[in-house]
Amino acid sequence: MYVLVLHGPNLNRLGKREPHVYGSQTLADINDSLQKLGRELDVDVLTLQSNHEGELIDRLQEHQDDPSLLGVIINPGALTHYSYALRDAIAGVDVPVVEVHLSNVYSREPFRHHSVIAPVVQGQIAGLGAEGYLLALRYLATRKGRDVQR
Repeated sequence: MYVLVLHGPNLNRLGKREPHVYGSQTLADINDSLQKLGRELDVDVLTLQSNHEGELIDRLQEHQDDPSLLGVIINPGALTHYSYALRDAIAGVDVPVVEVHLSNVYSREPFRHHSVIAPVVQGQIAGLGAEGYLLALRYLATRKGRDVQR
């Protein structure tokens, strides 16, 4: 059983890009924490970061029919606000998907207040920094052995 974690555009710059907004942890730090928690929960964690919308969609579609997939954690970055292609790909997945944002998008610029992704995910975690990813993984790990969909 595994969880797929997709990190969208610019998340490869974590720790360097606007640390006052996104924190000082790097993407490698976050992925390491996810791997460690995954071992504790007996869940494999596969991660991908891409600055390319199509690559995120391709990876999602590669895994969507795998019966071992427990769920997906996605931080779509700026794609959150306008990517109907990513939204439609998520809508086609029959496992829970959790949208994660490091910052509280609702306390930032108005354009960040709307997610085209939110209506097709199980839930959204925003503003808790890297802890949001770990909370999402814990949630999805509880789905082991259940036939739970969005």
